[in-house]
Amino acid sequence: MELNWPYFFSLFSMGIFWRAVVTVVELGTLSWSIGLLLGFCVASAELSGMVWLRGIAKVYVWFFRSVPLLVLLVFVFNLPQIFPRSGPYLSIPFVSGLLSLVLTETAYMAEIHRGGLISVSRGQREAGRALGLGFLGIQTRIVVPQAFRIALPTLVNEYVTVIKLTSLVSVISLPELLMTGQRLYSQNFLVMETLLAVAAYYVLIVSVFGWAFHWFERRLDLHRRQPPNLDDAAVAQLRKGMDPVTLPVPAPGAGGAPMALEMRGITKGYGSHVAVKDVDLCVAAGEVVSIIGPSGSGKTSLIRTINALEAVDAGEIILFGETFLRAGASPEHRRVRSGVRRIGMVFQNFNLFPHLTVLGNITMAPQHHGTLQPARARQVALALLDKVGLLAHAHKYPHQLSGGQQQRVAIARALALQPDIMLFDEPTSALDPELVGEVLKVIQSLAREGMTMLIVTHEMEFALNISDRVVFMEEGRTLLDLSPDLLRQQTSSDETMLRVRKFMGIAAA
Repeated sequence: MELNWPYFFSLFSMGIFWRAVVTVVELGTLSWSIGLLLGFCVASAELSGMVWLRGIAKVYVWFFRSVPLLVLLVFVFNLPQIFPRSGPYLSIPFVSGLLSLVLTETAYMAEIHRGGLISVSRGQREAGRALGLGFLGIQTRIVVPQAFRIALPTLVNEYVTVIKLTSLVSVISLPELLMTGQRLYSQNFLVMETLLAVAAYYVLIVSVFGWAFHWFERRLDLHRRQPPNLDDAAVAQLRKGMDPVTLPVPAPGAGGAPMALEMRGITKGYGSHVAVKDVDLCVAAGEVVSIIGPSGSGKTSLIRTINALEAVDAGEIILFGETFLRAGASPEHRRVRSGVRRIGMVFQNFNLFPHLTVLGNITMAPQHHGTLQPARARQVALALLDKVGLLAHAHKYPHQLSGGQQQRVAIARALALQPDIMLFDEPTSALDPELVGEVLKVIQSLAREGMTMLIVTHEMEFALNISDRVVFMEEGRTLLDLSPDLLRQQTSSDETMLRVRKFMGIAAA
C-alpha cells in the first residue's frame, strides 16, 4: 500500500494542526516554566537543614515520580466529582492537563535542580560567607547562577520530554496534535499519513526550541568567553584619574588601645575529634602572626573559627574590644555578619566565582553590602588590581588565569571590603613553586603597609621574614608563641623550642 503523499503534504496547510501546535507549545512551555520554578523550591527544601521540610519535599518527589502521568491526568480531570467547587476550572482540559503536568514536572525538575545545587562546591559558599553575604545573597549571587549553568543541558532535555508528554493529554479530550490527528484519521482512515504528519509537527517544535536553547546554552558557556588582556593604552587610560587605595590600617595597639583580635579558650571539635583545644591568642593592630605546625595540628580549623566559617564549641572571639563570636552563635546573626565584613579571608584554593569576571569578583561584595556605589566600587576594584599587578586582566574570567594570578585576585577581592584584619589559609600550597613568589610579594607589601594579618603557612623562611610572631600548633594546642628573632637564637635548650626550630629548618649552632 502506497502512502498518499498529496494528502500528507496538505496536512501542513491545515489551520487545525497549527492551532494544535500552539496548544502543545503553550501547554509544554507553561508546564516546563512553572515546574522549573516550583522544582527549585522543592530542591531547596530537600537540601534544607529543617528535617520536617526536607521530609515533605522528599515525599512529594517520591510520590509524583511514582504516579503515571496518564493516571494523574484522568484523576485530576475527574476531581470535580469529589470537590464540585473545582469544576469550573478542572473541567477545562487545558487547565487539568497543565496542573497534572506541573505536578509531575515539579518532582523531576526538583531532582535536576538538586543535582545542580550540590554540584556547586562548598568552597563557593564559604567564599560568600567570608565576604559577609547571608544565605539569600549566597544563593542568588553565587550558587544559583552556577547551578543553573550546570543543570541547563538536563533542563533542556526535560523540555523536549514535556513537549512529547503533552500527547497524553488527548486522553481528556484536549485538541492537541495527537487528538487532532486521531479525529482526522477516524474519518478518512489514512492513519499512517496522519501520524507521520503529527510526528513531523513534533520534530519541528522540538527542533526550533532545541536550537533556541542550544544558542542560549552556548551564550552561557563560560569557557567560550576568552576576553583578551587590555593593551598598554587601555591600562594607561584606566590609570588616569585612578585614586590610590588606602587600606584601613589601624594604629598599633598602645596603652589602653584594645587588641585587634582576642581568642579566649577557643575549642572546636568534629564529632569525637577535638581539632582545637582551649586556645588563647591575642593579635595587636598591625601585627603579622604566622601559624605553623604539622598537618592535622588544627591550624586551619583555628583560623576558620575567626570569621565564623567554623562554629566554636567553647570560648569567645573579640574584635577591637567588642565581642564578636561565642559558642552557639549563628553565622546569620547581624553582629556576626557585621564582624565578618571586617575580616578578609584568602583561601588555599582561591574560591573565585567562575561565573564572574575578575572585576566582577572584586566588586560583588561591596555592591551587595552597599558600602560603595557601583562606579566607586569599580574604581576601587581597578586600583586593587593595579596594586596586585593584574590591571590588564580586569575583564578576564578566572579560568583564563594561572593559579598565582587567581590567588592575587582573591587577595584583591578580600581587600575590596577594606577589612581591618586579613586571614590567609595556606595561600601558596595549591600553587606551582614558580608561582609562589608572586603571591608572597603581595602579602609582604600588605605587611609593610601595616595590615593586621594571620597567616597559616608551610613557607617557613617566609614566616620568619614577614612575621612579628610565629605560633606553633600541635594536636590542637599552641605550644609556642615567639618572635622570629627569638626562634633564631641558639641559646635555648628548651625541648619544645628545639623541636620547633627543627620543624622550621633553622640550622643548629
